[in-house]
Amino acid sequence: MLFVALLKGFPATTQETRIRRMEWDYPDVGTKVLGEYWLQSNDPEVVAIFEADHISQIMATFAAWDDVFEVKIYPAVSADEGLELLKQMSQ
Repeated sequence: MLFVALLKGFPATTQETRIRRMEWDYPDVGTKVLGEYWLQSNDPEVVAIFEADHISQIMATFAAWDDVFEVKIYPAVSADEGLELLKQMSQ
């Protein structure tokens, strides 16, 4: 299943967070990281895309970051999957 994590940075943590990120690696909790993007914004500051069997795996991944980010995780579908679902719904 596909998940998107949106991380909103808390005030005054940007520089410290980026230094910390350089030293951190994703834990081995059974997820596949498809992308991580740092934006020129703090809401969200980071967008991360994963494949995982369950949302709890993603939550375990970001537990180490809840002191500097507000993390929101959403299930997602690709554009192709979404279009296929729309076709099925309209029949």
